[in-house]
Amino acid sequence: MAKDISFRDFTLGEKLRVAGLVARMGKRGIADNGTGNVDLSDLQKRVERIEKTAERRKNGK
Repeated sequence: MAKDISFRDFTLGEKLRVAGLVARMGKRGIADNGTGNVDLSDLQKRVERIEKTAERRKNGK
């Protein structure tokens, strides 16, 4: 997560979206066949975009 924001800085919608994305990451990890080669980068980028939005809103930019 970004350094100067906390989970309370997110809106309810953002919290729900992040929770859904984390659940999808977990589902992909469980579906792994044991190789450990699960690609989560697309979901991580989505979470990072949500974090940046919350950080911009907090800092007023």
